[in-house]
Amino acid sequence: MTSTGYTPAAPAPDELRRRGVRLGDALFRGVSLLAALSAAALLGLIAWKVFDLAWPAIQEFGLSFVWTDAWNPVTDSYGALAFVYGTVMTSLIALVLATPLSIAIALFLTEISPRRLAGPIATMVELLAAIPSVVLGLWGILVFGPWVRDHLEPWLNDHLGFIPLFSGTPQSSGLFIAGLVLAIMVVPIVASICRELFLSVPDELEEGALALGATRWEMVKGVVLSSSKSGIAAAVILGFGRAIGEAIAVTQVIGAGATIQWSLFSTGDTLASRIAGQYQGAVSKMQVSALFYLGAILLVIGLLTNLLAQVIVGRFEHQRTGAD
Repeated sequence: MTSTGYTPAAPAPDELRRRGVRLGDALFRGVSLLAALSAAALLGLIAWKVFDLAWPAIQEFGLSFVWTDAWNPVTDSYGALAFVYGTVMTSLIALVLATPLSIAIALFLTEISPRRLAGPIATMVELLAAIPSVVLGLWGILVFGPWVRDHLEPWLNDHLGFIPLFSGTPQSSGLFIAGLVLAIMVVPIVASICRELFLSVPDELEEGALALGATRWEMVKGVVLSSSKSGIAAAVILGFGRAIGEAIAVTQVIGAGATIQWSLFSTGDTLASRIAGQYQGAVSKMQVSALFYLGAILLVIGLLTNLLAQVIVGRFEHQRTGAD
């Protein structure tokens, strides 16, 4: 009781509940904002550190580092062209093989396979992504590489040897085998995403297309794939990002090399595999800086890849919204 004899009324239960809701909303917004800012700050710090350590090489070689084909620690002359080429070629091999296979797996699991069979197969596909890359690389060295050298590469050389990419001597390590290993690593990622995309297509649309006389393939082509274009594009680009950033497995099977050769059977290196293979044994500060320059190029490629994925998804969404 106050000096005036008036006792303030206690807040009503509804008012207390509203205050609790407002406090929870404010706390939720604060935590979410902090998490988002933390992620952005972490990305900025990583980028700053990579470019800071790469700065001596950037000053020494400039942008010509990107299109210079040289890597000689003895004379401290470095260039990234051979590794950019290796990164692009192995990633393209992986995507060319993994994309149709992943889409086919996802379509089989969602449109063809019986339900009792779809679950175990989907689990096995997802477990493929759980195999450590170093284990996959060892399998590539001991099992897959020799098989490709003795069977697949000779067949390609006999039938497509007139194309420079498939000329040369078959080997158990090289760009081609690295691309195949990357394809194995990319398949579960793209297949899992595509499966979720296809499952999200409304059953009414599929049943309506079939009721109008469309065959199953026409329904898949006109409804399922058409409705999932943006997601499929994003999944493929995500798989590309996975391929360009892989280091350990690629280092184990690519064979190492700092020259550009047209034959996919030849040995080489990617940006990531060169960093993984030489950082511990770097003999000079300039070599360390050049390796960080490779990392900076890889970081820029990764950021541009994600931006491209967002642009593609946004364009498809805009086209679909306009059509609706």
